[in-house]
Amino acid sequence: MKKMQKQKRHVPPAFLLMTILLMAVALVQVFPFYWMLTFSLKSNADIYGGNIAGLPTTLHFENYVKALTTGKIGVYLKNSILITLSTIVVVALLACMASYALLRMEWKFQKVTFALFLVGYMIPMHATLLPLMKLLGKMGLLNSRLALIFPYIAFGLPFAIYILSGFMNAIPRELEEAACIDGCNIFQIFFRIVMPLLKPAISTIVIFTFLSAWNELMLAMTFINDASKKTLTYGIMSFEGQYAVDWGTVGAGLSIATIPVLIFYLIFAEAFQKGIVAGAVKG
Repeated sequence: MKKMQKQKRHVPPAFLLMTILLMAVALVQVFPFYWMLTFSLKSNADIYGGNIAGLPTTLHFENYVKALTTGKIGVYLKNSILITLSTIVVVALLACMASYALLRMEWKFQKVTFALFLVGYMIPMHATLLPLMKLLGKMGLLNSRLALIFPYIAFGLPFAIYILSGFMNAIPRELEEAACIDGCNIFQIFFRIVMPLLKPAISTIVIFTFLSAWNELMLAMTFINDASKKTLTYGIMSFEGQYAVDWGTVGAGLSIATIPVLIFYLIFAEAFQKGIVAGAVKG
C-alpha cells in the first residue's frame, strides 16, 4: 500500500502577518478591560506594592460593596439611566419627526432650517457652557436632571437629523402616496410607513446618543452640585479623598459603569452595523 503523504498547507506570509497584527490590536483593545477588572479586585497594598497589571493575590469583592453603599454608585447609576434614556427617547422621536418635515414636506425656509440644524452639529457642546449656565439659572433648572437632559437633547438632534437625512431620501415617495390613497393621514403615514423603515438609522442614533450622554462629564460637573443628582461619571470622581484614594473602589465603580454600556451595545450591535452599512451605501 502506498503511504498517503500529507500535504502541508501553505500559509501566505501576508496572511500570517495580518493575523499577528490583528491579534496585537485585539490585545491592546481588551487589555484596559482586563486591567479594570483586576484593578477592582485589589487592595491599595497590592496596587502600590507593584502588582499593577498582574492578577490580584487576594480577591477583594468588598470593593464592590463599598462602591454600592459608601460610594452611592446605585444613586449615580439611577441618575445616569434616567437622564440617558430620556435623552435617547426624545432625540430619536424628535429627529425622526424633524427629518420627515424637513425632507418630505414643502414649506417656506425649509432648506434654511435644515442648514441651521446641520450648523448646530458644528458647535462644540463645551463652547456653550456660560450661556447655558445663565439660561438654566434663569429657568431655575440648575441642580436638576433637566439641566442635563435639555442640553443633551439639543446637541444630539443635529447629528441624528444628519444621519436620518440619508435614509429618509432613500424611502420611495410611492409608499407614502399609496398609503395616502388608502386613506392614511399624515400621522399614520409617518408612524406606520416611515418609522419602521428607519429602524437601522434609529439604532445608530440610539447607540451614539447613549454613548454621548452616558460618558459626558463637563456639563454634569458644571450644572450639578447636589450629590443626589450626580451622574455616574461625575459621582465616581467623588471617590477620590482629600489625602488618599481607594483605587480598588474606584475600579469597582468603573466596572459597574461599564456593564450597562456592554449590555446596551450587545442589544443594538447588529442593528447598529446594519445602519452603518446601509448609511454608507445610501450615502
